[in-house]
Amino acid sequence: MTYVYEPDAYSQKPIATSYWPTTVVPPTLPKLNGQHQADVAIIGAGFTGLNAAYHLCQTGAKVIVIDAQSPAFGASGRNGGFCCLGGGKISNAALIKSYGADQQRLYRQAEHSAVAYVHDLTAVLGIDIDRHSNGETLLAHSPRAARHLTQIHDEIAADYNVTPTLHTRDDLASLGMRGHFFGGVTTPIGFGLNPQKYLLGLLANTPDLTCFANSPVQAITPVAQGYQLTTPQGSVTAAKFVIATNGYTSEDMFPWMTSRFLPVQSSVIVTEPISPERQKQQGWFSDQMAYDTRFLLHYFRRLPNGRFLFGMRGGLQYTPASEAVIKTTITRNFRRLFPNWRDIRIDHYWSGLVAMNRNLAPYVGEIAGYPGGYAGFGYHGNGVAMGSYAGAILADLITTGSTARTYPKVFQHPPKRYPLGRHRRWLLAPIYRIMPWIEG
Repeated sequence: MTYVYEPDAYSQKPIATSYWPTTVVPPTLPKLNGQHQADVAIIGAGFTGLNAAYHLCQTGAKVIVIDAQSPAFGASGRNGGFCCLGGGKISNAALIKSYGADQQRLYRQAEHSAVAYVHDLTAVLGIDIDRHSNGETLLAHSPRAARHLTQIHDEIAADYNVTPTLHTRDDLASLGMRGHFFGGVTTPIGFGLNPQKYLLGLLANTPDLTCFANSPVQAITPVAQGYQLTTPQGSVTAAKFVIATNGYTSEDMFPWMTSRFLPVQSSVIVTEPISPERQKQQGWFSDQMAYDTRFLLHYFRRLPNGRFLFGMRGGLQYTPASEAVIKTTITRNFRRLFPNWRDIRIDHYWSGLVAMNRNLAPYVGEIAGYPGGYAGFGYHGNGVAMGSYAGAILADLITTGSTARTYPKVFQHPPKRYPLGRHRRWLLAPIYRIMPWIEG
């Protein structure tokens, strides 16, 4: 199978020292062997795939989920646990130009609905997700960035019909969010969670689901009964299928998906538990999840047990040398932003791939030319809420052909392909070189 990054990026190596697997015991699942039948076959046991499976099983459908590795292996199990607004990077101006003001408002409503969806689902199912944080805070990384916070505040208020809060640099210190920042704005939507506890809790609450691990789907072929999904040791024949592999999709599994997304690297560290005294020494003792205004942003939050999670975008390769550079860089950036924690030990490091689409918006819908084929992908590094919501929408579309959930038109337009084919990651190289210099 052909992928965009080096083969090791799709192995267990990037998550060998991940934190999340230490907090929950994953189930042992079988490989797919032999021939199987289903009403719906879902490729990918992440947020999108398992949410689609959960709702489809509620209707009585026979559902089989197939994962190349295991549930939570991909971005769904290695993110920072920010259940927040996002899922796309498309601007209001672009939305209005292409779809009109009503659809722009609907898109922002969908972002809000996605967060509410995860809140409601985890509450109904009683999943312990280590929830905390009242919304999220954007922090200005420079005085110049701080001058734009009022505009950002006003846009948030208009887009989501909420009352955000502006913070001066002094405010941040009193709120327990002191670091190398120059102000901020808090949006009262979203919360932090343990992504693996959420995902594996959802799997445990879907008892009628058949889920196979370590079974990469190599091809999807139309047959008389619908589609045949072939793995190294077996196959599934189903009337309908869902591709929910996002940034981990192979280039040759299904031609329609080729080059429609751009996998982008993201890396995370988690510290040793930081005592209350050391938290106060630095001035960060808030439960608030936060991110900064850089283009290659940092995202961070104190975990409920006192550890501190710190993530960063960037990276164009997956090799031992490139991983060493990224680990050094992310650790250096963490210590620069929180200088009183320069001696705090880093216990965990991992990396993964998020997916971007050319139109900077998720795709959630049926695949043209393949009746009964569906896909959800392109959450731009904010897939906890939007990836989950996309799975619920796909289940509705499969079951009834429509959905009562907020479903803007931009979700329904397949993104154009990126140029350069499997070498398209190198499109990011000039951006990665230029932006740090521009931002200072």
